[in-house]
Amino acid sequence: MTSSSTPGPAPDQASPVPADALVVRTVALDLDQAQSLLALVPAERPVTWLRRGDGLVGWGVAAEVRTHGATRFADAGKWWSELIARAAVHDEVVEPGTGLVSFGTFAFADEPGDSILVVPRVVVGRRGDVAWLTTVGEPADEPIVPAEPASAPAEVSFADGALNGEQWMSVVADAVARISAGDLEKVVLARDLIATANGPIDVRAPLGRLAETYPMCWTFHVDGMFGATPEMLVRRERGLVTSRVLAGTIRRTGDDERDLALAATLARSSKDLEEHEYAVRSVADALEPHCSSMNVPEAPFVLHLPNVMHLASDVAGVVHDAATVSSLQLAEALHPSAAVGGTPTAVATALITEIEGMDRDRYAGPVGWMDASGDGEWGIALRSARVEGSTVRLFAGCGIVADSDPEAELAESQAKFVPVRDALTTG
Repeated sequence: MTSSSTPGPAPDQASPVPADALVVRTVALDLDQAQSLLALVPAERPVTWLRRGDGLVGWGVAAEVRTHGATRFADAGKWWSELIARAAVHDEVVEPGTGLVSFGTFAFADEPGDSILVVPRVVVGRRGDVAWLTTVGEPADEPIVPAEPASAPAEVSFADGALNGEQWMSVVADAVARISAGDLEKVVLARDLIATANGPIDVRAPLGRLAETYPMCWTFHVDGMFGATPEMLVRRERGLVTSRVLAGTIRRTGDDERDLALAATLARSSKDLEEHEYAVRSVADALEPHCSSMNVPEAPFVLHLPNVMHLASDVAGVVHDAATVSSLQLAEALHPSAAVGGTPTAVATALITEIEGMDRDRYAGPVGWMDASGDGEWGIALRSARVEGSTVRLFAGCGIVADSDPEAELAESQAKFVPVRDALTTG
């Protein structure tokens, strides 16, 4: 585990402040200064968490920690607690997401891959009719104004990742055979696609397209991992815990009447309802030790997105140990849910390691933010990719159950590549 931090000046107060304290100031902003949060973000280590125009954006690095292995969540949480203990915070707004805030993206598996929790130097937030500016260290001398716009990627080409379509369908068929033999009930299998541009990619360009095209999703970027996820792993806000579970997918046609018929088919599909039930059950079981007054819907609803439709359920509860269990700890308890791993979890994740044929990196891991109170929002890094220089690695996964058809699953995976693929190629 490694970390770095940049301490700020001592605040104007009588009580002593540790020499290495982070000095954090949150002040209210006029709404017109935060009308378009993404437009404010410069290219210097941007972070984003946006939905329907609200959320958080930031840039720069005041402190960060990289963690690895089975203790990656616990190590990040320990570092965060220590950072909070030596922070001097002046918060004039006092909303979830104000004061000291960190953003994180975590590896799917214990090995390989790294995870990160980062505190931006500047954060701008908006929630309804409230907007704010948080600075760590020296207050921002310059007014908050739109940054230089990002240039769109040029001459983007795509190639198969670890497996081509035929190879991946063979893996799906293997998984179906094992499920039919009784080895497990469900496994989620993912594949990757490699995009290459003719120069370094400014992630702000595809982020803008994702936020515009998928406003009902959470558009995110932390440390190169970006996307527009429809799935909230866990939100903790003032004692209330919620989790949006998605499992069961059908591709949209673009014809409204046809899509309504497909939505009805999805809602009655025994294969998709079975897959969804596994996912909801895994989330409820993981949250139950930490929550009271749990509300688990009896039946899912159909979530309509521009490219696909999902079976969705919102699980909710009241956390009874809020003083000791942060949103990150809840995310760790939930990860991996059946929606991204399978059922039973241990058997499914072992099968993923055995047959999937690729490193998931941070795909399908928790991504989001957390404040000093432990409140926060952690999505699942779906409809996502990781950018490094001129290369982007796109990810897509599908839930496999006993009656899954490999060709249909391949088509579903291709539909799930669409959000990021279009964001990279649409001018």
